[in-house]
Amino acid sequence: MAHTHKRGGRYGKGLAALGAAAALAASFAGTATAADAGTAATPAGGQRYVALGDSYTSAPGVPEQTGGDCARSSVNYPALTAKALHQTSFKDVSCSGAKTDDMWRAQGDNPPQLNALGRNTRLVTLGIGGNDIGFGDIIGTCAQLSVTDPAGAPCRTKYTEGGTDQLTARIADAAPKVAKVLKDVHKRAPHARVVLVGYPAIMPEDGVGCFPAVPIAAGDVPYLRDTEKKLNTMLQGEARKAGVRFADTYKPTLGHDVCKPTADRWIEGAQPENPAAPFHPNAKGEAAMSGPVISAARGR
Repeated sequence: MAHTHKRGGRYGKGLAALGAAAALAASFAGTATAADAGTAATPAGGQRYVALGDSYTSAPGVPEQTGGDCARSSVNYPALTAKALHQTSFKDVSCSGAKTDDMWRAQGDNPPQLNALGRNTRLVTLGIGGNDIGFGDIIGTCAQLSVTDPAGAPCRTKYTEGGTDQLTARIADAAPKVAKVLKDVHKRAPHARVVLVGYPAIMPEDGVGCFPAVPIAAGDVPYLRDTEKKLNTMLQGEARKAGVRFADTYKPTLGHDVCKPTADRWIEGAQPENPAAPFHPNAKGEAAMSGPVISAARGR
């Protein structure tokens, strides 16, 4: 944890950071109101490579944005994967704010994501689950509470009140939803290799935060780190049960979390200094995520 003072300028910075943190829920969980449906109309048989997912897939704020309100980047990990695999038949239908339910329902003008699949599809990447547990609301809540007790763990206290960890419960509740998506992916694209993609390392691995630059209380940094690890563990388990590959994007992004210097940071904080949404991967982060996705797609 960065050194803090009970009064003074650093707290002022912390409060200023909350202004950015207050908009986090929209970055994670906002529903598209108007979005293009991809680079081309989907043929009945589907594109050979289809990318499904939420904002960690679409990469909001990372230049150049090509997905309307779905906030897709031209250099997100699906685009980089398609390039590395020389995929000319490629459709990215990922959309910022997507939950598992949005695989079957439209987000604004973005059709249900699963509609892009077909019998011709040979590769599907899927990054989903964070919005089902409420990533945006969690980060926003923890940021707001951090000012009340920066040296404590007010967010952990809130979410474990009564003796039950509500976030662990949310992860357990999300597991069958992810399983349902994977089952339908297999049904719609029976010949496709499927890669379920995990989430990158957002919080410092050593559990030491950087309040007020990133407005998360000292004790909540390891709590949120461990919560994300539980989410990734759940996703890996569901991938195994469904017989699909899992792309671990956590390990390749260690040491490039929200508290690292600007040049070394791959996941931006509450006030991004590299183009990206708050608490989301920047271009370097998306490139790092593409590595394990490409390897999994190649069957390695």
